[in-house]
Amino acid sequence: MSQTAIASTSGLAPKKWSEALFAMVGKQPTPVNAISGPAPTPEKSAQVLRRQSTTDMPIVRVTDLAQSAGDNVRVDCAHISKLRAIMGDQNAEGKGSPLSFTYMDVKIDMATIPVSAGGKMTQKRFQHDLRLAALAQLKGGIPNFVWQRCLTQMAGARGNQDGVDWVLPLEADPEFADQLVNYNPVTRKPYAPTYNRHYVVDGANLVQGGQQLSNIDSTDLMTLDNIDALAALTGELAVRMMPIRIPGDPAAGDDPIKGVLLVDNMVWNKLIADKTSSNSIREWQARAMERARYGNLQMHPLFAASPFLWNGVLVRKMGDFSVRFSSGSTQQYVAQANRYTGAESTVNLANFGANFEVARSLFLGAQALAQCSGANTSTGVPYSMLENRTNYERNLEMAGELMAAEAKIRFALPDGQGNTEPTDIGVMVIDSIVPKLAA
Repeated sequence: MSQTAIASTSGLAPKKWSEALFAMVGKQPTPVNAISGPAPTPEKSAQVLRRQSTTDMPIVRVTDLAQSAGDNVRVDCAHISKLRAIMGDQNAEGKGSPLSFTYMDVKIDMATIPVSAGGKMTQKRFQHDLRLAALAQLKGGIPNFVWQRCLTQMAGARGNQDGVDWVLPLEADPEFADQLVNYNPVTRKPYAPTYNRHYVVDGANLVQGGQQLSNIDSTDLMTLDNIDALAALTGELAVRMMPIRIPGDPAAGDDPIKGVLLVDNMVWNKLIADKTSSNSIREWQARAMERARYGNLQMHPLFAASPFLWNGVLVRKMGDFSVRFSSGSTQQYVAQANRYTGAESTVNLANFGANFEVARSLFLGAQALAQCSGANTSTGVPYSMLENRTNYERNLEMAGELMAAEAKIRFALPDGQGNTEPTDIGVMVIDSIVPKLAA
């Protein structure tokens, strides 16, 4: 049976509703807003031309497609040159270190999330405005969808967590890859963490590489000692992660925040009860508040929800959604032998029992994820409100439309030995065991 489609340019989808939806979505308390940078100031002309937010925060928002055609945006990276001094009167001409660059393309696509607002008789029986109720569903669902895609991209996996508040389907769903937009074309899954950005908890140690997942067991819970090890590790990486610089933080140079460790709620619960470290969790939380006051950052969302800080690592909850793996399941990883090609392999997780799961925590530095968007041609904003009346205009269906996508920032960078290695620029994953609560 044919239906009448109401165009987005009609009076039933007014621009003001789209602008309201865009504003409401942006204010939702998801981790996206806490780890994204603000728009650049006018004097940063290069960034303004690309309509790119600050590159000192984990999520870089790029909107240079908003006023032009195309569904791809290019993110560039300038390599650090290996400089060499020429001493005394030696001839320095022609001996300059060459500049080298790499880039990645991020594709955007349109996603439409519909909600049925019922018919005339449904509205008659319901005391609330169903139109506003549908808008409220979209106001909560769209930010969840965006954050779930961000989380999946940075983690390199969707995980097995699911429920009514998960909009992004499981990896086994035939529509998963299309909804993720940017994915590994070989596996049609998110790109697995690069070898130099993947660690697994093994007691008090962190073991590099996802192959360790085949040996993880029920005792490999994350502890404060592991965070100590992470803090030391960040300064020893061959290709280092850039620290986070919150705009307006006067202490960013002298006392930089090495990164934000987003942990699963169950990891958090174990950390705050950890008695193995000589430093209590309360001391770590006091240090976070001290750092916030020192940098005049008390109102910044990164310091909300009582995070704790140790040796430059700011630890906070991941939020309502987690990336977890079941005992005996399989995951993609990059083996040490393939670290310079980035080719992925499959690892079988150890059978650590039905009472436990593997939780993936994210250590985020600057430039972990590119969040790209383009404006809808009819509304001028990335998120649009659509309305469609059917059944002789007696039934109403509403939808939120996104013109956006996300991608983990990855470049092939030279290490100290001259090898070029695919590297997740600003995100490291740390896998650990958590207890599985009864459903």
